[in-house]
Amino acid sequence: MFGRGNKDESAPVRKAAKPTEIETVVGSNTYFRGDIQSDGGARVEGIFEGTIDVTGNLVVGEGAKVIADIKANNISISGAVKGDITGNKVEILDNGRVWGNLKVSSLLLNEGAYLRGQTTMAGDLEPPMIEPPNKSEEEPEAGPAKIVDVEPKAKEATETEE
Repeated sequence: MFGRGNKDESAPVRKAAKPTEIETVVGSNTYFRGDIQSDGGARVEGIFEGTIDVTGNLVVGEGAKVIADIKANNISISGAVKGDITGNKVEILDNGRVWGNLKVSSLLLNEGAYLRGQTTMAGDLEPPMIEPPNKSEEEPEAGPAKIVDVEPKAKEATETEE
């Protein structure tokens, strides 16, 4: 069992976690202060203060309270977050509340979600140039609209049917 030299060669070798797998969990009865750095994913259900930097996905559970700057690939928020968030895709669910600035490629706000802060979307899209139309001298200026009474014709049509 604990003997020296009896190394089991058939034991599986642990591979690096995929970014979609949740490796780190802060449980619902846990208060954690510090920094989380991971090449995998993380889930916060309790209270967390500090910074979160994960290359995988981050899930903030419904009862979670997070005071942190967050960097992650995809972020799903059901609890409360106070701090700046940087991610590829950020989803704030109907119970989610965020106080902080977002830098994202994609943002999804469910009905009932709360967000207070500025949002910056990544991308090199230029806003369209909007210019007022040129007035040509041939076109007459628009005058007041003419009001047409449609009621008498409708009455005549119903009287002739009887």
